[in-house]
Formats: sequence, structure tokens, C-alpha cells
Amino acid sequence: MLKNYLRSAVRNITRHKFISFINIFGLTIGLTCCMLILVYIVNELSYDKFNTNATDIYRVTRSFNTPDGVETLYLGAVAPPFGPLLKNEFPDIKKVTRILTNGNVVIRYKEKLLTEESSYFADENFFDFFSVKTIKGDPHTALSDPFSVMMTVDMARKYFGDDDPINKEIRIDNKFNYKVTGLYEPFPANAQLHPQMLLSFNTLKDSTTYGAKQLQTNWGNNAFFTYLLMPKGYNMDHIVSLFPAFLNKYVNPQASKGSKLHIQKFLDIHLHSHLDDELEQNGDIKRVYIFSAIALFILLIACINYMNLSTARSVIRAKEIGIRKVIGAQQKEIIVQFLSESVLITCFSLVLALVLTWLLIPLVNKYSELHLAFNSLYQPQILFGIIALPFVVGLISGIYPAIFMSSFRPVKVLKGILKVGSGNISFRKVLVVLQFSISIILIIATTIVFQQLQYIQHKSLGFDKDHVITTINPFSNSEFETFKNEVTKNTDVKELGRSSRIPSGRLLDNNGISVFKGNASEQINADVKCINTDYGFIPTYGMKMAAGRNFSRDYGTDSNNYVINVATVKVLGWKNPENAIGKDLSYGGVKGKVIGVVNDSHFESLHQNIVPLLMQMPSFANNNYRRLSIKISGNNINMAINTIREAWHKAQPEKPFGYAFLDERFQKLYNSEQQQGSLFTIFSFIAIFIACLGLFGLSAFTITQRVKEIGVRKVLGASIPQIVTELSKDFLKLVLIASVIALPIAWYTMSKWLLDFAFRISIQWWVFVMAGVIAIVIAFVTISFQSIKAATANPVKSLRSE
Repeated sequence: MLKNYLRSAVRNITRHKFISFINIFGLTIGLTCCMLILVYIVNELSYDKFNTNATDIYRVTRSFNTPDGVETLYLGAVAPPFGPLLKNEFPDIKKVTRILTNGNVVIRYKEKLLTEESSYFADENFFDFFSVKTIKGDPHTALSDPFSVMMTVDMARKYFGDDDPINKEIRIDNKFNYKVTGLYEPFPANAQLHPQMLLSFNTLKDSTTYGAKQLQTNWGNNAFFTYLLMPKGYNMDHIVSLFPAFLNKYVNPQASKGSKLHIQKFLDIHLHSHLDDELEQNGDIKRVYIFSAIALFILLIACINYMNLSTARSVIRAKEIGIRKVIGAQQKEIIVQFLSESVLITCFSLVLALVLTWLLIPLVNKYSELHLAFNSLYQPQILFGIIALPFVVGLISGIYPAIFMSSFRPVKVLKGILKVGSGNISFRKVLVVLQFSISIILIIATTIVFQQLQYIQHKSLGFDKDHVITTINPFSNSEFETFKNEVTKNTDVKELGRSSRIPSGRLLDNNGISVFKGNASEQINADVKCINTDYGFIPTYGMKMAAGRNFSRDYGTDSNNYVINVATVKVLGWKNPENAIGKDLSYGGVKGKVIGVVNDSHFESLHQNIVPLLMQMPSFANNNYRRLSIKISGNNINMAINTIREAWHKAQPEKPFGYAFLDERFQKLYNSEQQQGSLFTIFSFIAIFIACLGLFGLSAFTITQRVKEIGVRKVLGASIPQIVTELSKDFLKLVLIASVIALPIAWYTMSKWLLDFAFRISIQWWVFVMAGVIAIVIAFVTISFQSIKAATANPVKSLRSE
């Protein structure tokens, strides 16, 4: 019987080639989208699961708040003493590891001198938390000794070639020699960090920056990512409940009022953690949900095509069904027959979709900067789902047509008096409306995403980000002056400025602020961030003064003065920028005067509000200007960069010159939104295409059933436009209804999405009108192709059979 079902299914598929092509093509495109999104979702959900103890690892995080309880900062890292103290205080903790990002470093080995990214300080417990294969060296002891280093095999090959690197020495930042004690395989793409080089954490005890005492007593440097390994199935609630007492005991008796410790599950970090600092950019569970919904919507549209086309051609297959019933076929057997056709079409489509997915993944990786792999589907539960997919999709697509057609009464069918009931027409209309509702929602979403991206790119930031080169600052004060004098000989180099942070990065430093009323100081309950700047920072970025002046060499006391922004004036309670000039304030315990107020600027991304900001120019500048910004003209960029490079090599021959343009850094802040916009565009096009494909097939079939009616209308004098209008209006009404349904859903969804931006567009009414018009025009063009063809046909041919 099964063999007979399959034979009949193949025969019917080949007999109705046009309808079968539309079904197979639509399902193939829909399934390909699903497969690509499935690969993305599997990749996102797999982060950090390669680690053996992943389910028992937790990260300690720290938040800061005002006395009123308003959170001002939430960091993924904590101060260095917390790790050892937590281990001593809570004996249930099996192991602790601390990681400190070391940023870019300059490495010299013999004649090779290169800048390397992604270096970290890590302790000897590191490989108990991160299960990466060690190629050489003992992972438990290789990082025990100070000034030891482990590196990836790729990095070792870059410096040592085919030589054995173990016990060889490299010089880092022209300060210390490190001995290579181990090699490890690169971290997989689905890891939350990707260190190319691991430096022994014990080295910090001998460094001038930290030292053993600093590691034990510095509660302010919250840059140490701290992980706990717990017993299996351990309930962390008990430890978390004791954190306030722990803070009061070790930091100060009031510490828990202004700061809190938190625990994050290790496996939750990638998709659920969006703190003020992270090891690397994380994903977002909301994006997984959005793309999952889009995949299901597109597949649903393809399934609707099958339902509509199957029920539409029920008239053709009515006699077949009647004869089957007369010779003894039961309704359930006819249902199985039609479901077997649906499953067979879906199986064929799935095979094509898997091939397309395999071919498209490299292209997706190239343009999305993702690291998707087709073999991520080679998991038992995933493979089972893929194998079951044709049966699920086939059942969803075919169950209604099968039940509907199997219910035909053979007497009426064989007498030729079959009429398709109004209930079927209503259901088919509902499906068409659903298809186009989804398509219109995607059109609106795409438009609003791109409007927001355009807004981000063109909104004034309060400073000039164009033609600004940013780099590390390796210079002492005297070296910087020599470098500056050299590069400014080229008139294309306009300004140079040093700072502790640069725009496009997060503002994390807050040292507490007080204002003076007479001789008494009053603590202000406000989150005022600070950066260290020199004389050239404000001119380099073209910031405008709202009142007062910039730091100047003409005033010897400016190292004790402050420049603030307008937002700070407001939170300090002063009337206006002019009123702030000359006022005394204390920041981080250092008293000084306000000498200038700059206009507010978007130092961070537009996801964040403008924060109160204070600029200071400390006398110990050598250790506090980590970044260098250089403003160049746009006339001869290459020549300006070559001038800077030559002067750099003269002043710092041991440090390679590396740079980035500031506008590129800002562009990277919105990579996620750019990817969303591109994907929405692609998926909108696919959804509309599949919907139109079904509409094309449905209209072609419907018009075929009305050829005699069209012939009669032409004989009675109907014009071609009248006939086209008559044939098209029913379908266009459905698209119009779809627009009405889609608009409020799209408005609500995109309003929620825009809430992620502190600065955002207002949704305009014309976006909804445009989306509806686009859908109607596309539908009309799709239908008109068949309508015009039918309207221009010779009526004699259609009426001759009568």
C-alpha cells in the first residue's frame, strides 16, 4: 500500500509540474532560511559548552550604586583581592581563577618586532576552567612562575617557525623577558574569550604597576575577571546571600551600601550578559528569538503556499477522489495518500535546502563576520530534528488539503456538480492574509532599522569624529613634545591630544564628587565620570566650549583645575555653564576649580544617555594618558599617516605603529544593528518572494478556472482593464486587509526594539503607508501577469468547447 501511495504521489507531482515547481521552490527557499538560522542558533547556544566544567563555573560581577540605590555601574570584573578572599571565606568553592586583560603588547624576538592583540594575565588554575588542549607544557604548572608565558601554536609558529619554542624568551613592551613554557590550541570560535597569549598572573606581584600589596588591598581597580568552580549542582543562593556581610567585612563597614557582588552562570554570559565591560562582545538572546521567529514565519509562508495551491486544484483531482471512493478507498486512506505527496515534496525540498545551506554558509560568514559551520548540525538531537522536519512540515502543509479533499462526496463529484464551499474560500483567504501580514511586518521592520542606522550615522555627536586617528600612547612627556613638533611640520597634521579614554569607549571611572559652599564641602549624589586629558584633547576633537576655557600652558595651575560638560553642571545644581566657572569642587578627594564647560557630546554609543563628565589634567600625566588622538586633514591622508609613522619610529623604535580611525570605531559599535538591518532586508525579500510565488500560482490556477467567464465578458464588450480589475480585486482586498492587521503589530514590535537606544528616531506614519503600498503593488504586478494574459486571449478558443 505504501509503495502504491508513493507511486501515485510521484505521478501527481510530475503531472502538475507548474504547481509542483512552485511548492518545491517555495519550500526549498523557506527551509534554506530555516537551516541557516538553525546553524546560527546552534552556534549561539553552544558558547562555552566545550569546557568540561562549564555547568559548575560562575563569574563574580560587581555593581555600584548611589546612596539612593540607583545603579551607576555594573562591571563583569571585580577588584583583585576578591578571588583569594572568596576562596578563604567560602570553603565550598573548589577553585578560583582570575584573568586580567593586557590589551595590545609589543613582542620582540630576535629581529621580529610585532604588535599582538588578545593577551591576558592568567593563573595556574586557568585550564581547570577553560578546556583547551595543551600541545606542549604542563597546563597546571606552566603559568606558575613569574615571567612565564603560554601561547597558541599559530602565534608560536609566527615567531619561532618550526623550532621548538619551549624555554625560549620573548621581550614584551621592551620591559620584561618572558620564557615560553607551553603551547595550546586556539580557543574555538564559540568561546567568550580568545587569548593568543597567556602571561603568568604571578608576574603582577613583581610588576611596578600592581605588586603583591596592590593585589591584596586595591579595591578600586575592578578589572579582574574572577571565576569560581563549584561542586556539581551547588546552590549559589546561600553564598550570594552572604555577599553584603562579606563586603562589609573586607572592604569597609559600609561597603554593601554603595556596591554589590553578583554571580553569573558561566553558560549564561554570552547571550544574557550585557554589562559595562566584557571580555569580548557578547551575543543577545533577543536576537536568537527574533531570528527564530523569522525562520518560522518564512517556513509558514511556504507551507501556506502548499495549502492554498493544493485546495485550489481540488477541482482537477475531484474525479480521481470520487473514483477511489467508489472502488472502496476509505477517507483515511485518501488522507494518507495526500499526506504522502506533501511529505515527498518536503523531503525533496529539504535535500535541496541542505545543499544550498552548505553552499551559502561561507558567504554568510564573509559578510556577517560570524563563524558558522555546517558541521554544527551533526549533533544527534539536531539530526533527529532535521530528519523529522519533512514529516512535520509535510503534515502541517498537507493535513488541511488532505482532510478537505478526502471529504468530497463521490456521487456529486462524478456528476460534475462539485462546488468548492465558502468555508474553504474563507480559510484560503485567511492564509493569504497571514502570508502578506508577515511580509508587511518585515518590510516595516527593515525600514525602521535602516532609519535608525541612518540617524546614528548622521547625528551630531558634539565633536568631530572624521579624520581622527587613534592609537596607544607610548610616549613620556618629553618624547611626546618631540613627536608632536615633528609631525606638525606636515600641515596635514592639525592637532594631537592625549587622554585616558577616547570616544567610542565606555566611561567607567567615577571617583565621587563634592561641591563647596564656603569652606564646607557637600557630597553630591551623582554619577560623574572622568577622563584624564591634556591641552590638545579638546581641540583635536573640535569640542565647543559652552563657557570658560580649555586647559592651557599659559596657566601653571591647570593640573589642579577641571573642565566639565553641561550635563555635570545640571547634576551639580548650578544654573548655567557661566555660573559654574570659578566654582570649587572636589573630585576623588582632589580640590580644584572649574575653568571650563564643554557642550555635551556622545562620548559613548547612542545606546547610552549622555553622562556627566569631568576632564582633569593630573600632574602625573605620564602614567595616565593611555591613548593618543591625532586630527589630520582629509586632503592627503596617506602622506599624513606616513609622516606620523616616520616620527613614531624615530621616537619609539621598539613599538610598531598601529592605528585606527575613530569613525571606524564608532561604526563597530553598531555592528549588531547593521547585521540585523541586512538580515531583515534579505528575509523581507524572501518572505515577499515566497508569498508572491504562491499568489502567482493561486491566481494562475484561479484564472484558469474562469477562462470561459473571461471569454463571455470579452464577447459582451468588456475591456482588458476591466477584466484585469475584475480578476485582481479579490486578491488585492486580501493584501489590504493584511496591511491593516500588520501595521499595529509592526508598530508595537519596533517601538520595543527602539527602546534599546537612548537616542532614537520617532516612527513616522508614512513608513506604514509605504509598506502597505509596496505590498499591494507587488501583489498587483504578480496577479496582473496572469490577468493580462487571460484578458488578451482569444475568447473563441475558451468558448469553443461549449
